[in-house]
Amino acid sequence: MQSTCFNLNARKCVQFGLVILVALGCSSCRSMNGSKSSAKAWRPIFDGASKDGWAMTGPGEFKLENGELVTSGGMGLFWYTKEKFGDAQIRVVFTLSSPNDNSGVFIRIPDAPPDPWFAVNRGFEVQIDNSGDTYHRMGCLYSLTKALNVVNAKVGEWNTMVITLDGTRTIVEVNGVKVTDYVDGEPVPPKEKDYEPNRGPRPDHGYIGLQNHDEHTRVRFKEVSVRPL
Repeated sequence: MQSTCFNLNARKCVQFGLVILVALGCSSCRSMNGSKSSAKAWRPIFDGASKDGWAMTGPGEFKLENGELVTSGGMGLFWYTKEKFGDAQIRVVFTLSSPNDNSGVFIRIPDAPPDPWFAVNRGFEVQIDNSGDTYHRMGCLYSLTKALNVVNAKVGEWNTMVITLDGTRTIVEVNGVKVTDYVDGEPVPPKEKDYEPNRGPRPDHGYIGLQNHDEHTRVRFKEVSVRPL
C-alpha cells in the first residue's frame, strides 16, 4: 500500500514538473516573440547609392564618392526633403579627414530652408567639431548646451552619432557616450556672436540636414538612418 502511494505521488510530481516546464517554455517563447516584434528597424534615408530625396541649399556641395557623402566647398546645407522627423532616432555615421574638420547635423528645421542660415536660426545644429569649447563642440546643440561629456570623434575612423527626438527633448550620443540631454525651454546662454543661432523654441517635428561648413573641411558620411521611438 505504501509502495503504491509512493508511485502515484512520484508520477504526479513528474507530471507537475512537466507542466511547469511547458509553461515556462511558452512564457519564454512569448517573451522572445514580443521583443522581436517590438524591435523597430533602422530605415536609411541615405542609401549610399544616390542623393535621391536630398537637396543642397547655399554654396558648395556634397559629393557622392564610393557610397559616401563628402563635404566640398561651403557654407551650405544638404537637407532631406521628403519628410519631417520627430519622436524618432537619427543615426549618423561619419568620419573626419583631419582633427580640425567642422560640420554638423541639423534637426527640427520647421520649413523648407531657403538658405543655410534658416536652419541655423530656426533649427538646432548638433555640432561635429573636436576643437570647440564645451558649448561649441562635438555633440552639443551649437552654443546652446554644454557638453555633459567631452567626446572627440576619431580621425580616419567611423564614428556613430545617435540623436533622439522625444517631444521637446533632444538627446545626443557620440560613440555611445551621452553629450546632450536638453528639453526645449530650459535656460541657455545668451547669443554672443552673429553666427550663433537665434534663441527661441523649435518645433517637435522638422526637417534634418547635414552642414557643409567650409572649403577646407572634408567630412565623410556613410549612413543616415532613422527609426521611430
